Amino acid sequence: MVYTRSDREINIIAQSCQIVADTLEMLSEYVKPGVRMLDLDTKAEDFILSCGARPAFKGYMGYPSTLCISVDDAVVHGIPSEEYLQDGQIVGIDCGAELDGYYGDHARTFAVGNVDDEKRKLMDVTLESLMKGIEQAIPGNFVGDIGYAVQSHAEANGYSVVRELVGHGIGTQLHEEPQIPNYGTPKNGYQFHAGMCIAIEPMINIGKKEVYTAQDGWTILTKDGKVSAHYEHTVAIKADGPHILSLGTSHG
Repeated sequence: MVYTRSDREINIIAQSCQIVADTLEMLSEYVKPGVRMLDLDTKAEDFILSCGARPAFKGYMGYPSTLCISVDDAVVHGIPSEEYLQDGQIVGIDCGAELDGYYGDHARTFAVGNVDDEKRKLMDVTLESLMKGIEQAIPGNFVGDIGYAVQSHAEANGYSVVRELVGHGIGTQLHEEPQIPNYGTPKNGYQFHAGMCIAIEPMINIGKKEVYTAQDGWTILTKDGKVSAHYEHTVAIKADGPHILSLGTSHG
């Protein structure tokens, strides 16, 4: 079932997304060497609750935390731990919030201290891939148009696109139809119409595309141990094109 949302509904989704964007913006000053991941999770939960919303991930299918914190070769779904961030790492932080029955979802990859050029380029290209995908989120286009745009840009830069994990519709559930893969062929798949809300989230690897699930049952890691980056925006597809609902006060 693919839902068409009213302007009122999109406004509530936008409010949820703004809370998530503000959460990641707040965390950005704390993502530095020597910070414990669990402390980031606590700060995020407290912030979301202070906004009158609920952390969307906590308890979802048994997930234990407010944030997904994924370091270096962790692609997504890393559980915040007692470990401390280290200089030179990159860390993907994914966050969701639910406000008045509607969800927002947003992720950014952060540099921890001094990050080498290889990692920084991966971050840049992953964010660029997301923005190229968002450009295709217009009425009349297809799911495959987004995937093709993301995949083309990532692979043109020598990177690979994770296949097992995809973007998704979003609204009164965190994950709704349609699925939004980060690879595909143009003019294929579900056709977009105005009023749809989707989360687009490229997961791009420096090495090969293959991944596996860690023993914790959640963390997704690259099989070759090379670094991965992840960015995500929630987007409303309107008659005049895509509206990014999860833009923070700075970039991404």
